[in-house]
Amino acid sequence: MRFKDKVVLITGASSGIGRESAYLFAKEGARVILVARSIDKLKIIQDELEKRYKQEFYSIKCDISNNEEVIRMSDKVLNKFNYLDILVNNAGFAIFNKVIDSSIYDIESQIKTNLLGAIYCIKAFLPSMLERNKGHIINVASLAASISIPYLASYCASKFGLLGFSQALAHELHNTNVRVTLVSPITVRTNFFSNDSFKNTSINLRLALDAKTVAKAILRAANSKRVEITVPFYARGAIWLVQTF
Repeated sequence: MRFKDKVVLITGASSGIGRESAYLFAKEGARVILVARSIDKLKIIQDELEKRYKQEFYSIKCDISNNEEVIRMSDKVLNKFNYLDILVNNAGFAIFNKVIDSSIYDIESQIKTNLLGAIYCIKAFLPSMLERNKGHIINVASLAASISIPYLASYCASKFGLLGFSQALAHELHNTNVRVTLVSPITVRTNFFSNDSFKNTSINLRLALDAKTVAKAILRAANSKRVEITVPFYARGAIWLVQTF
């Protein structure tokens, strides 16, 4: 198994891509740490994993948009395991609205979770990865990291930022054995669209990916030296077309 005994932490693990990633890493023998705001949802997943794979898994309640909570969470992880092999920054959400109609709170909350939350986690675990000269950071973004979408300006800003941060960090870590990979999927069928702001929209999910497809890409990313992986791969063509024309 590729990830036997690897210590893997997944944010936003209570549903969707995070939950599916947890199951796939667990199937590969990883020691998975589930992180989200809802400890009740995490405990349900943890119980299912432990029954299925007959090993111990871990759940930690943490709002990653709060740096103090992230520090406390990382202290718990490093005190128990001493290190982290793979960090999957998956937590994120969007609010569908015009900029003019969006409150500052709604704009800030998306950027704090989607961008700053990932940065907080990276800052918390990167020193220990560099000390071991080993580790992989996987940031889950979106095609919205490269293609702007009306009514999702704040979400796009957070993902554009995550793309730039990931690329710059990858350059900084070039001469180390710590890797950074951004996974950028097209639309995914998850509870992402459960936010009330999407109620009156007509978003077509017919071609959307299922969460497990993206989770499989995350596992591929954990063994990859690439800085960005688009899902599906041909979505790279859409980015090229938009940026070229």
